[in-house]
Amino acid sequence: MSDTTNPRAKRTLWGQAEEMALKAPASRNRYVDFLRAFSIIAVVIGHWLVAAPYIENGVVQGGHLLGIQPWTRWLTWGFQVMPIFFLVGGFSNSVSWSANQRNGGSYAGWFTGRLQRLVNPVLPLFLIWTLFALFGKAMGVDKEIVDLAAELALIPVWFLSVYLMVAAVVPLTHAAWKRYGMLSFWALVAGAVAVDFATFTLDVPLINFTNFAFVWLAVHQLGYAWSEGYFSNTKHALLWGISGLVVLTCLVGLGPYPAAMIGVPGDSVSNSMPPTIALLSLGIAQTGFALALEPAGRRMLDNLRAWTGVVLINGMIMTIYLWHLTAFILVMVAAWLLGGIGLETPPGSGAWWAARPVWMILYVVTLFPLLILFTRYERASTWVASNDVAHWRLIAGLLLVCLGLAATAAITIASPTGVTGVRLWVVALPFIGAALAGFGPVHDIMRRVR
Repeated sequence: MSDTTNPRAKRTLWGQAEEMALKAPASRNRYVDFLRAFSIIAVVIGHWLVAAPYIENGVVQGGHLLGIQPWTRWLTWGFQVMPIFFLVGGFSNSVSWSANQRNGGSYAGWFTGRLQRLVNPVLPLFLIWTLFALFGKAMGVDKEIVDLAAELALIPVWFLSVYLMVAAVVPLTHAAWKRYGMLSFWALVAGAVAVDFATFTLDVPLINFTNFAFVWLAVHQLGYAWSEGYFSNTKHALLWGISGLVVLTCLVGLGPYPAAMIGVPGDSVSNSMPPTIALLSLGIAQTGFALALEPAGRRMLDNLRAWTGVVLINGMIMTIYLWHLTAFILVMVAAWLLGGIGLETPPGSGAWWAARPVWMILYVVTLFPLLILFTRYERASTWVASNDVAHWRLIAGLLLVCLGLAATAAITIASPTGVTGVRLWVVALPFIGAALAGFGPVHDIMRRVR
């Protein structure tokens, strides 16, 4: 066990995390934090594997591993762990919203804090990639490369637009859970099934986008169930896991659903954009198996070193998630500038797989300074009005933020036309929304001016 009284140790990231780990109350469910940390690592590794650029005839090609090697699509059943994020979110939101109600807190005060913690780390990412999109061409970078890099780097923001909307309706979904219990979950499942039926059988256009609500809210409800002991019996949890896996296997084997749990270029159907009941079944399976392992996981986290590692990752989890593809791009650019070293190996070949550990190390090494630079925005608590922000401002701010994040994922900030080559209105939306909600750099500037 390390010496936590050593001031030098406390100045290191590990020392700070260990200090926080020792202060965690005994009542805290450490497994929630573990699942959050485990999931982010799975997402990062998955993204670093799936994106497989290579050089062919002197030209950089944007390879996609799932399209190059179809067998890898089955790996997404393990690497597509967004359901775990919503499960953990449901648990955490249940605990915090219940505490807020017991303490007589307001909705605006509760949600503003959550909105701030999730949006603050995004703003520097937007700003830096906007500057690169604006001036990259002037720096000698080809416009197509600039646009592709900006699009790839900002892919992670789609998740936040959905999660923020799910968190915004916690008072309603939590009240439904308290009143109806698991019926509130099954009603959402029924909604998701009806949407897929209308999509694949009746060919109703655009209705499938409503499954962003039905699917993710359903998994979020399972987080409420978890927080109140519904999955405390290991055999019960395991039964849920097996049932979800069986349903998923049947849907993929007999239905119109592809094996990949993320979108694959060229495929007519995606299980994630928007989500389908296949992805919901995966979420049920992952919930059951993950919670069946909870007793063993909590015993493992009694070890200070293991628990400190979880605390360390959770302290910078948003920064890891938001910046890991930027690290990937920086490594790819460096390889290209060095004459395409390592990029001429065909993706999916034996040599390509053998080189993955080396590339992973390079990504981690490149990501580390980004974490040092930008974790402060995740941990910082910028000024928020002492009085609750008016509800209309909070909701308007939320909608503007989510619209900006969703537009970034759907159409990117780069524009093929115009003087700037950037969709400045897309970039501006999250900043304006944050200011309306009572935080962010634009709000701080306006406050100082006043």
